[in-house]
Amino acid sequence: MNKKPYRPGPKRPSNATRPKGRNRKMSGKNDEDTNAINDEIRASEVRLVGDNVEQGIYPIEEALKIAEGLELDLILIAPQAEPPVCRVMDYQKFKFQQRKHAKEQKAKSTKLVVKEIRFGPQTDEHDYNFKLKHAIGFLKEGAKVKSYVFFKGRSILFKEQGEVLLLRFANDLEEYGKLDQMPVLEGKRMTIMLSPKKPGSGKKKEAKEATAPEAPAQQDNDNTPDEE
Repeated sequence: MNKKPYRPGPKRPSNATRPKGRNRKMSGKNDEDTNAINDEIRASEVRLVGDNVEQGIYPIEEALKIAEGLELDLILIAPQAEPPVCRVMDYQKFKFQQRKHAKEQKAKSTKLVVKEIRFGPQTDEHDYNFKLKHAIGFLKEGAKVKSYVFFKGRSILFKEQGEVLLLRFANDLEEYGKLDQMPVLEGKRMTIMLSPKKPGSGKKKEAKEATAPEAPAQQDNDNTPDEE
């Protein structure tokens, strides 16, 4: 087998240099960052936004000069817009604001927790009050409560008794949770679901009803003079 002769490709000219980049802020950028900045932006013109800049559409070269003159970065924030939108601000501050916003959004979208409470069709009063206390605690913590009566063997004959028990349970928790569904029988289980009420929602309603103005009493519109 004959080897092909090695032919070197064209050499890079000795005077060739890379385009001058703005490395002042690039050191803080890593591979996970998705926003192009400064010389990474490939658009020919951009819409400029930010503090201390005159907002409008600029050629990319002029936008870069404006950012450099303020010792800030040109950050691409809306690449799909026409033209793309760039913000003039410090890149590290921009990333800090993004992380802060993401943390706030994560805190708002809290994980939904469902707590289960099981009854028998003939639960005694002590056990009922014990489980009621637990359900109040769960609802106050912001968790949903799934309560069910489990019918074992021939106890399915007491399904009406189980329904009464669950409705009583929902009624006793009215101050802390709202009933999402009426008792539903699925196999050997009859189930209800309760969602926590917002703190103070019940008190606000009571206060509103207490302070509602009373309807004014009707005045006697009979203006006919008394007979002498």
